[in-house]
Amino acid sequence: MPKAPHFLVHEVEDTVGVVVVEDATSGRNLEGWLMAKDSTLKLKSKSDIPLGHKIALGNIKKGDTITKYGHDIGKAIANIPKGGHVHVHNVKTKRW
Repeated sequence: MPKAPHFLVHEVEDTVGVVVVEDATSGRNLEGWLMAKDSTLKLKSKSDIPLGHKIALGNIKKGDTITKYGHDIGKAIANIPKGGHVHVHNVKTKRW
């Protein structure tokens, strides 16, 4: 990838990427790095996403499993659009 990515994705099966910049603002075209394939992903941010928070790589439906770093990190408690902010307001653990 020629320039620094806006978000990182570790595994092909991941449904979210992690934002690694401070200016992932609503409407901005973002480029991510899919590390497992050394390839570039492109998304338009649907909302402001803070540094370290997650971005949806595709449309996620309420009840869907969220996968990050190849691991199940919980389930969506609301529909999340592609490019949407994924965090504690719309993802919960499956333990409770």
